[in-house]
Amino acid sequence: MAGRGTPATALLAKQKVAHTLHSYDHDPRQPFGLEAAAALGVTPDRVFKTLLAEVDGVLTVGVVPVDAQLDLKALAAAVGGKKARMADVAVAERTTGYVAGGISPLGQRKRLRTVVDTSAQAFPTMFCSGGRRGLEIELAADDLVTLVGGSTADIAAR
Repeated sequence: MAGRGTPATALLAKQKVAHTLHSYDHDPRQPFGLEAAAALGVTPDRVFKTLLAEVDGVLTVGVVPVDAQLDLKALAAAVGGKKARMADVAVAERTTGYVAGGISPLGQRKRLRTVVDTSAQAFPTMFCSGGRRGLEIELAADDLVTLVGGSTADIAAR
């Protein structure tokens, strides 16, 4: 892999999970996820973004397609909570150890409850951030869910 590894890539190597790394030149003027889909030559529904929300005051990760929004009510319901709101960007960065636009669901500083949108399971592989802008990890959705100790639910709103 060109460049330095990330906590996400280190976790995949340590756990010996099948994956492929994809690098591209990030243009700061482009929206992250749609740029990644175009650079990788895949449809946006296969590329997932990692968003942090507070569900009843507890930080929770939602992983949804880049062409969708995170349904906060659905995320709250998926983890047995009542109320959810998007987390502050600074809190998300401090808690995960990643920079916004490059937050990976893998290898975060602190293990958080994670819910992956069920649409990820429609594909043999999905893409998620590798831990920095311009680095995507391609892996099976079930492997991602297992690695983060997460679950799946319909949490994307289009």
